[in-house]
Amino acid sequence: MLLSRRPPHFSTASKVVNLGFKSRKSSSSVEPPPAGGHLPSVATSAILKSKRETALRTPGLTWADEDSFSPPRTVVGGRETRKMNAYQAIRDAMSIALAKDDTAVVFGEDVAFGGVFRCTMGLAEEFGKERVFNTPLTEQGIAGFGIGMALMGHTAIAEIQFADYIFPAFDQIVNEAAKIRYRSGGSFNAGGLTIRTPTIKTQAIIQGHGGLYHSQSPEGYFMGASGLKIIIPRSPIQAKGLLLASIRDPNPVVFMEPKILYRSAVEQVPVDDYVLPLGQAEILVPGTDLTLLTWGTPVYHCETALHMLASPAPELESVVPKSLRSAKVELIDLRSILPWDMKTISESVNRTGRLVIVHEAGVTAGVGAEISAEIQKRCFLKLNAPVKRVGAWDVPNALQYEKFHVPDAIRVLDAIVETLTF
Repeated sequence: MLLSRRPPHFSTASKVVNLGFKSRKSSSSVEPPPAGGHLPSVATSAILKSKRETALRTPGLTWADEDSFSPPRTVVGGRETRKMNAYQAIRDAMSIALAKDDTAVVFGEDVAFGGVFRCTMGLAEEFGKERVFNTPLTEQGIAGFGIGMALMGHTAIAEIQFADYIFPAFDQIVNEAAKIRYRSGGSFNAGGLTIRTPTIKTQAIIQGHGGLYHSQSPEGYFMGASGLKIIIPRSPIQAKGLLLASIRDPNPVVFMEPKILYRSAVEQVPVDDYVLPLGQAEILVPGTDLTLLTWGTPVYHCETALHMLASPAPELESVVPKSLRSAKVELIDLRSILPWDMKTISESVNRTGRLVIVHEAGVTAGVGAEISAEIQKRCFLKLNAPVKRVGAWDVPNALQYEKFHVPDAIRVLDAIVETLTF
């Protein structure tokens, strides 16, 4: 008899639905929210440079076609930009490198066909299959081949198809490429080697889930590899300038490209040859109350979190104190993971007294752990709260619920509020 009775909440819910329907009919003047909501996304981010003038005045940008002995100029007359997403900007950088350096070659799994993410599209047709070619499915072999070419004076631009696949090449990269200059007493070096690899969560690339082998962020594994550089760009302009700088740097570089940004991040990118400085972080939003440090895709989650802090949705108003909504948070893109910019980060934390570090890799022994330890040492007497780290949970990347595995804007907001109220 109890089973046949309708629980009271069903009738209440139907009343709510009916009332809601009536209210919608009678309040047609209410403006519905936009499809993507009011918060910024990658596509609408204020960090991306959508206009020619701002693109050409990107901080740190140096034109590679100007006389290196002349003083730096900010004149942008005659310079042009073109709308590109991240993979197009990366392709443009490799095209410039191949055109200007006859020793440069591009190789990896499927690169002659354009690559999984189309970053090498058309390069084999443009420069010939002797300079842009496929390799067997052997990451150790790709890295070893690149090291050998670099030792012989070539510019080797290798691709590891996913950063998750880089572990078989770990020995070659850490024990050979990073150490060969020291080992040979300066007689040889692998500075001509740049290894490109897509990193960070996959999401929509493979039916919505990258899982165990397509969504990892392995940058932390290389933190102890002296002689190596690790770069992660946030946008098309950054990707092109940092990749060209990496290719020309006298040290081997692992260049990790956030795969979700390949198509979602779009900017006006200068078409000429330029570089951006390696080893330097960039302050994106100045602030005085807290330093928010990140790199790659989480830059945009942090931007969203700052909007939520300043103007929380009704559902969040109870957990975001009004006294914090006017807080000035300094957002910094680290860009260079190794070596990382201790000077910029230390100066920022000494001013703000608080630091939150956000990355998609796991928290344990991640890049944030090294930065946290160094900042605690350098800025101990200036800190008003413990350094807070926000990262992925210490479990394998799951095939399900990937978006809950890595930090999102809500988790970043929670860390900011916790640190500001400590």
